[in-house]
Amino acid sequence: MNREIPYADSDVLIKAQVPRSEIQMLVKYVEGLGHLGVVTTTDRQAGEVLIQATQYTWPDLKKALEAMPFEIVFKNE
Repeated sequence: MNREIPYADSDVLIKAQVPRSEIQMLVKYVEGLGHLGVVTTTDRQAGEVLIQATQYTWPDLKKALEAMPFEIVFKNE
């Protein structure tokens, strides 16, 4: 039986880079935005993170991240 998984195509994974000293602030900020996404650190020394959101929450989360008081570079957009 071939069932389509609901919302299987809704995940968005964004690689990003922030100043190493700001990783914890980024994580706390995203957590405080009401579950728009989740941040995972992939390389602490380089400041590389992976942001998981949905295609529905990503536009709002991206706007919020771009307004942060430090630089964030999105790697795969």
